[in-house]
Amino acid sequence: MLPTFLTGLGSAASLIVAIGAQNAFVLRQGLRREHVLPVVIICVLSDAVLIAAGVAGIGVLVKNAPVALQIVRWAGFAFLVGYAVFAARRALKPESLNTSGAVAGSLAAAIGTCLAITWLNPHVYLDTVLLLGSLSASHGDPGRWVFGAGAATASLLWFGLLGFGARFAAPVFAKPVAWRILDGGIAVLMLVLAVLLVI
Repeated sequence: MLPTFLTGLGSAASLIVAIGAQNAFVLRQGLRREHVLPVVIICVLSDAVLIAAGVAGIGVLVKNAPVALQIVRWAGFAFLVGYAVFAARRALKPESLNTSGAVAGSLAAAIGTCLAITWLNPHVYLDTVLLLGSLSASHGDPGRWVFGAGAATASLLWFGLLGFGARFAAPVFAKPVAWRILDGGIAVLMLVLAVLLVI
């Protein structure tokens, strides 16, 4: 069962580690040390639910509902563009990027943004539900659940490292120019992801 677990771990890691809206948000929260634990918990639990759904076979159902996927795609597009605008505004206002003097965002705002980035992103469904669900099916029973456990473990390790490990990069981000570069990069990334969703 260990090889199956490690296959799930590696498969999920190759998908989760890719740069995306969720990773960018968790990194930013980690660098600012704002509500890191709840954000990491939301990401990990969301992935666990989606992976379990894929392993259980819901991936087949989602694949056969193109209308639902279109709705999620356009909702994700609107959200990513909105998030890009906010990131661009932060990049243009260095006073809002000073972590020592800036007012921390509310917990509710952090949770809401994290949930939206996670659940309005069609790539999450394609990767965790469809792809990982399909890969798990090749391991039979109970192997597919061991594969799923490995995939969920990859999520736990990655988001924990990203959220809580970001503080070690904090000295670099002590300067407002670093935050401007980060937020500018996030804005560009969000716009690219938004365009890729609809083309």
